[in-house]
Amino acid sequence: MRIHLHLVALVAAAAVGSAIVSAGGSDSPTLDRIQSTHRMRMGYRTDARPFAYTDPRGEPDGYSVSLCRQIAEAVQAHLHMSELPIDWIKVSAQEHLDAVRKGDVDLLCGASTISLERRKLVAFSIPIFPGGIGALVRADAPARLKNVLSGRGQPFHPTWRASVGELLQFRAFAAIQGATSETWLRQRIHDMQIITDVMPVSTYKDGIDAVLARRADALFGERAILLDAVRTREQKDLLVTDRQFTYEPLGLVMGRDDEPFRLVVDRTLAQFYAFNHISGLYARWFGEPDDNTIAFFKWSTVPD
Repeated sequence: MRIHLHLVALVAAAAVGSAIVSAGGSDSPTLDRIQSTHRMRMGYRTDARPFAYTDPRGEPDGYSVSLCRQIAEAVQAHLHMSELPIDWIKVSAQEHLDAVRKGDVDLLCGASTISLERRKLVAFSIPIFPGGIGALVRADAPARLKNVLSGRGQPFHPTWRASVGELLQFRAFAAIQGATSETWLRQRIHDMQIITDVMPVSTYKDGIDAVLARRADALFGERAILLDAVRTREQKDLLVTDRQFTYEPLGLVMGRDDEPFRLVVDRTLAQFYAFNHISGLYARWFGEPDDNTIAFFKWSTVPD
């Protein structure tokens, strides 16, 4: 599979070549810096498995990290470099966008939600994953709470309406500090006038520990990360509810006002999707893609 991925990167780089001025005059501060230093700086989250994390060997790994490696190969081919070492830079959920905005990393590999508000600060690639907010609770949580968070048991009322507000009063809800899940959760609490507050946590591990220790009744975050955490930790004491509360396409993050570099990134991804190599990579981390997921990547593919 690695050989096929390498060929995709080379094909994408060749296609980009006609659209971007060659090395030495690219009008891209990112590409010029990479060529000058002969290194590429990739930022990655260490706590966002299966998108990005540090494996037992201490190396970066994950779905988004794998995509970033393919982009690095495309950049290397585009700049006609014999090799392109990658400097992997760890970033937290709280600082990941600042690392890009300040120019500390060339490309951010994680689980970043594409939003208009964030586009004021950074640029995004075409979508890489159909994400969304989910909830993790203890397996022994009250059945009514699990039903409400799963969207069951309230056939005549939407889940987050006053009809269930009484049940949610005085509950402790955790969310990753600085993530879109925290903003969303605070807004829902405000809209429903629930007497409670959000418990901000720095990492998913901290949030899961808070739920296990009964300091929090639920942890809200990227549903794919929550599902992976329960599966890999073999936590029978935890479960992820059925409902996905939001639709949030995820993307790779880069600096604004660098369209030549963004074109390299987007064309590499688009070629990757067009050749359907994304299915094998997706299956490795999330299981075989269903029809909706396949359709997502088809719609995300930008034609030449």
